[in-house]
Amino acid sequence: MALSRAKKSEKVKVLAKELETSTTAIIGTFSKMTVAQDFELRKVVRAAGGKYHVLKNKLAAKAGEGTKVEEALKGLKGVSAAAFTSGDPVELAKAFSKWVTDNADFTFKLGIVDGKLIKPEEVKALAAMPPKEEIYAKLLFLINAPAQRLVTVLNATGRDLAVVVNEAVKAEKFSGPAA
Repeated sequence: MALSRAKKSEKVKVLAKELETSTTAIIGTFSKMTVAQDFELRKVVRAAGGKYHVLKNKLAAKAGEGTKVEEALKGLKGVSAAAFTSGDPVELAKAFSKWVTDNADFTFKLGIVDGKLIKPEEVKALAAMPPKEEIYAKLLFLINAPAQRLVTVLNATGRDLAVVVNEAVKAEKFSGPAA
């Protein structure tokens, strides 16, 4: 069924808003996808904090006009679908990639992370990264490690002196002449 001009312009506005407000978009293509698989994919994307839309290529190109990814969206061919998120890109990529491994009828075309175009291989690499919280924890550990080592070294002098004094007391080195 053909879309009216008003519906098309509404879809372009919605897609343009998604591209503007989202930090990450993963675009792919599918073939022979059933309604149940589509429903499951939408659930997976929603659980990862994203939104999922099947795209009309010409409308996607129109929505991408004036953005950094305009050329990539103009080059879309075949059936296209996109998942958008303004949250953690790794979480969306992980959820999407896990679903794609179970459903071989879906393949990645491209990704957009913070306005930069990424290739399908990079989408898979993004999915292999640890989540944002884990990266922050490792970074904090690396920042905190030198301070911990410095405190350990500073405490070592006092601790070593206490051990030497304790051993001397045990060996009765501090006892004066018997009176």
